[in-house]
Amino acid sequence: MAGTRPIPPALWKAAALSGMASYLDAGLIVGISVNLALYRDSYDMGVWMAGAISAIVTGCIAVGSLVGGRLGDLFGRRRVYNWDIFCFALGAVVITLAPDDITLLAGVLVAGLAAGADLPTSLAVVSDAAPAWARGRLVAFTQVMWMLGITVAVFLGFVLSTTGMTGARIITGQLAVAALVTWALRSRLKLPEAPAAREPQDAPPGGALRTVWTRAALLPMTATFVFYVTWGLGANTFGQFGTYLLVTVSDASQSLATGINLAFIPIGVLLTLAFVRVADSPWRDRLFHVAALVQILAFVIASLTAGALAGMLVFFVLYQLSNPFAGEANYKVWSQLTLPADTRGTTQGLTYALSRGVFAVAAFFTPALADHSPSVLLWTITACMTAAAVAGVFIIRVLVPRSAAAEPRGADLRVPST
Repeated sequence: MAGTRPIPPALWKAAALSGMASYLDAGLIVGISVNLALYRDSYDMGVWMAGAISAIVTGCIAVGSLVGGRLGDLFGRRRVYNWDIFCFALGAVVITLAPDDITLLAGVLVAGLAAGADLPTSLAVVSDAAPAWARGRLVAFTQVMWMLGITVAVFLGFVLSTTGMTGARIITGQLAVAALVTWALRSRLKLPEAPAAREPQDAPPGGALRTVWTRAALLPMTATFVFYVTWGLGANTFGQFGTYLLVTVSDASQSLATGINLAFIPIGVLLTLAFVRVADSPWRDRLFHVAALVQILAFVIASLTAGALAGMLVFFVLYQLSNPFAGEANYKVWSQLTLPADTRGTTQGLTYALSRGVFAVAAFFTPALADHSPSVLLWTITACMTAAAVAGVFIIRVLVPRSAAAEPRGADLRVPST
């Protein structure tokens, strides 16, 4: 079976270095969230500045994804891949050493834009270098790095919770160190480019951008966007406001709410690793059907109980068990399998950017909607998860087979979806 064929160590190294984009993305978002109260007190921030910093992180990642993916397709993915990580390190250093809120804001702008730029570019680089029979596993491994970014930030936040700004600086400082080490390793990384991944000199100026609006690019781009934005509205809500909702809606204590979130992190990492194992096999898409139904069931239970603690506990169990097999990892793999190789950075950058923009707007209204009616909020997310499942089935049944047929020696390069 293609999914069991061994992958050369050099490609795993490339996947890990590309996955650092996801590690730093998650680490930046969670790190700023963990440190926000400390920043507010230390820099004597007003509520609007605190809110602006939180919103700017997501907004800059969205803009960076759009611009970075396009720059990679225009000037060479490897070139952008090497330098956006360096820019992230500079931004993280500014955040870590910031003496005031204005300097902090500047660091967040630089790091957020660089993190966003690195997401689609790094995925395209590893996808270009990978043989198609290994592409699913290598791209899915970047999701493991995303989980590790969350884990490290939450763990450090818990361990350093009594150390004030010293702990806050350590949390962001480790991101700067990780980015610099990654930059040094990426600059020495040597990988073959896929023939389909044309460099700018092989295409007429502006040609790559015109091909974005062809049916071959527009249909998979639209389908993967619909899946990611609808699934992400639920995932992002509980990623940013899971503890908040447990405390304000479910009447859990702060310690219980934090403990529930921490308890599920190891499960998420292990199940994401399990997804990597099946990412190039028929089980990838078979498991999606089951996991998507379980994920919908989880939100239905939360909605029927109006966010009561017992219902939320059942929700968290079902959601964490299903999410790794019907979530962002699927989006990453499907994007690399179905989007045209020559505009893969631009098209996935666009879907990332638009989705993150929607998440930022939704996050602004989430606390107010939860206060007005938890049931409305939960049923809205349930509807989004249902739409994501429909989009996922369409991608599996229509786009993945079509992409396999268009690939040379398609039966050898793509895994059947059924």
